[in-house]
Amino acid sequence: MAVEADGVPTVAVHTHVFARLARNAARVNGTPTLRQAFVPQPVVGVPAAQLRAYIEGTDPVHQRPFMQVLLDGLTGPLTEEDLAGVSFERNTPRLLEPATEADLHRRFEQERWTDYLPIVLPTEERVAAMLGGTSHAPDEVVGRMRPTNYREFWEFTVEKVAVNAVMAGARPEYFPVILAMAASGMTARQSSTTSWAAPSIVNGPIRHQIGMHCGIGAMGPYSHANVTIGRAHALLSQNLQGGSVVGDTYMGSIGNAYNYAACWAENEERSPWEPLHVQHGFKPEDSTVTVFLGGWYTISGYGPRDTWEQRFRHCLAACEPYSPPIVLLDPSVARGFVERGFANKQQLIDWLAENAQVTAREYWDDPWTQTLIKPHAVAGVEPWASVLKAEPDAMVRKYRAQDISVVVLGGETQSAWKMVGGNFARARTVRIDDWR
Repeated sequence: MAVEADGVPTVAVHTHVFARLARNAARVNGTPTLRQAFVPQPVVGVPAAQLRAYIEGTDPVHQRPFMQVLLDGLTGPLTEEDLAGVSFERNTPRLLEPATEADLHRRFEQERWTDYLPIVLPTEERVAAMLGGTSHAPDEVVGRMRPTNYREFWEFTVEKVAVNAVMAGARPEYFPVILAMAASGMTARQSSTTSWAAPSIVNGPIRHQIGMHCGIGAMGPYSHANVTIGRAHALLSQNLQGGSVVGDTYMGSIGNAYNYAACWAENEERSPWEPLHVQHGFKPEDSTVTVFLGGWYTISGYGPRDTWEQRFRHCLAACEPYSPPIVLLDPSVARGFVERGFANKQQLIDWLAENAQVTAREYWDDPWTQTLIKPHAVAGVEPWASVLKAEPDAMVRKYRAQDISVVVLGGETQSAWKMVGGNFARARTVRIDDWR
């Protein structure tokens, strides 16, 4: 820290459930002796009296009075060790020593390099074959990734992405898609306690070129390309960002099944509307992948039936305030909306944004709106500033239109739709063609 570099001690305060994560984050950022104090969890939505008791009580990690830990940290002189810091190698060996196949599989599991499903061992020959799927050099840097904003970025190359693509069982022709997902910098192993995932949508000609599935069972395990591409993104996320270790670099409270694989392709040919990438400025002939931070919830329904407006309002009200939905519609559902006057996606998105409403009291009674949105509201940023000024029982809009996505996929055997958490404002779209 800058203040410590000037000889001024500081103390970082965390909740006790993050003790291992906080200490490890300090270590990997070069300050292993950073002074830290801890209070109990939770702190959001807790009465002031309880928070006061935290301060006047015992630090649950150091088992000493919290204020004593804080004062000792602030008044104790900095040592040479404090000021020296530490650096270490942020890389992994390129090759492992030869071993039997069983021993190598066991090693990969023990090192937490897998998702605990069987993997394809990444031999030099297999990695070389995967690299044949792109014109980019093996040592070219693809991007950087980290599990959380409070960890350092790790940089990774084309070859390292290829290793994880092999492990996932992907084929060389899928590799440009996987590279584009990696280049987005969006991790599929986000460490947030909310258990985020990274759903992705593939658009453009590459869907058919590599056999991606967007019809019946589009979200299920019915395409080798869909499943292994999604799995490759998940594996490279945990291995190329410095880990995804429970209680250390992964803190998702209940976890998320979408962390295994969540790569879907839009059924552009059966949609009455423009596809997602065209809607956001790309050409129809471009192949793209859009990676979202989301996957926290999934809500399902049928229609549009006679009461579709009420049904959608109920579902929108149930969506998390901080995570607007990706609305996934079977083509038959999309056509049903066209019959009801929604000539394009944007009209439906505008309706969804207008009708996603809850009371101001309910909107702010959420840990994410309190910690991540309220500071913007207090600073006067709209539309959140107006929501903060609203009376507790006033109905307020939860989302901006630009945060909501509508994607058409499915095989028309049922007028089904889903809402999956995924804020487009925090998503990234990458041209796959750039990685061929």
